[in-house]
Amino acid sequence: MDIGWFLERLGQFGQRTALVWTDREHSYAELLAKSDAWREVLCQQGVVIGQCIAFQGGFSPGTTTLLLALIANGNIAVPLTSPSASERERSLRISQSDCLFQFSHDDSWTFSRCSVEGKNPLLEEFRLTGDPGLILLSSGSTGETKASLHSFARLMANYRKPRAAYRTLAFLLLDHIGGINTLLNILGNGGTVVSLRERTPEAICRGIERYRVQLLPTTPTFLRMLLISEAYKKFDLSSLELISYGTEPMPPATLEELHRVFPNARLKQTYGLTEVGILPTKSEGNDSLWLAVGGDGYQTKIVDGVLWIRTASAMIGYLNAPSPFDGEGWFNTGDVVERRGELIRFLGRKSEIINIGGEKVFPAEVENVIQQVENVKEVTVRGRPNAITGNIVVATVELARPEDPDALEARVRAACLARLAPYKVPALIEVASDALCSQRFKKIRKLKR
Repeated sequence: MDIGWFLERLGQFGQRTALVWTDREHSYAELLAKSDAWREVLCQQGVVIGQCIAFQGGFSPGTTTLLLALIANGNIAVPLTSPSASERERSLRISQSDCLFQFSHDDSWTFSRCSVEGKNPLLEEFRLTGDPGLILLSSGSTGETKASLHSFARLMANYRKPRAAYRTLAFLLLDHIGGINTLLNILGNGGTVVSLRERTPEAICRGIERYRVQLLPTTPTFLRMLLISEAYKKFDLSSLELISYGTEPMPPATLEELHRVFPNARLKQTYGLTEVGILPTKSEGNDSLWLAVGGDGYQTKIVDGVLWIRTASAMIGYLNAPSPFDGEGWFNTGDVVERRGELIRFLGRKSEIINIGGEKVFPAEVENVIQQVENVKEVTVRGRPNAITGNIVVATVELARPEDPDALEARVRAACLARLAPYKVPALIEVASDALCSQRFKKIRKLKR
């Protein structure tokens, strides 16, 4: 498949600002020149077409232009961000990476070769196409790392149609399908990607003000942190035109408060998965969790309340697990939805439903109530096996400030009894010893015991 059109389009934007990093603006012409320089480096290091090339670092000029060079060179890119040496080694082994570029905070880099054991059949078959590829590593429902192989030619087909050119804050990183989508979508339309070193609420708000950011793509967990911190009151965020949120369920109470705080910004729910990419969506309204999902190039269906997706831009497959697609190319998302005409609303993951004596409990519904209780910073709800009812509801609460556990339990249980059916009220309320938010600003639902 042809990808030359993408690089040619970038060349048309010339001196327009493509990337802002550490207070410096980098033009499209500069990014393409650096990408060409990277191709020389790849040649000098003996990198050939089809090899898997890993790189570790943040969203910087170095990582961005290396990625563009790998695409142009016909390589398979393996972006990594975890600082853990053991996790890095496991990722390099699973992805069968031939070499690794490691970037420092100042964007300098080092190069090292990796040891590749055996041959992966899916990789070998993909290499025959000559297409540039992408391997994303993520933990599935079992907690085991899965390596998803994508074709850049397939992914880039989604960006041929011109869209708005926003000044966009790079919140999701390059080892996430949302981060890749941000980069390709914004650069492919002549927009500007703003990359910040810190992702605290105050740093994000400061960056929005300083660089007049128009689009903030982020997570519901981070938006809740932003609202709690009230950092938005310290800065001029009037440039924000669009706030998009995804990767996890949005609590209705958080959305309502977000709509009140940012009345002039459009709030859009996004939806995507590593296996099928980011789908087109259209929210019913700023204060609604109902949305239309799909469009050109995507097919959706609902089977027994669960959303299924089929698309030509889906991943090629897993390197280390069986294919999740059925014989007709459909992918079971595992997301339980409610339908209203052409719109759907996400209720939660099927694997996370708690069965209480035959009654279904969606964790998000209980979490939304508890999040509104005073002094609750974050909460996760899960099921725990019980000999009588099958399961009981357990809530783990992260506090904003220390509080007597008995007093907290009384207030949480009273709030739940007032708004939920009795079987949905947590039988056990725990206080978290660690933060319930991951480095990706998503809830940590699988807690260590």
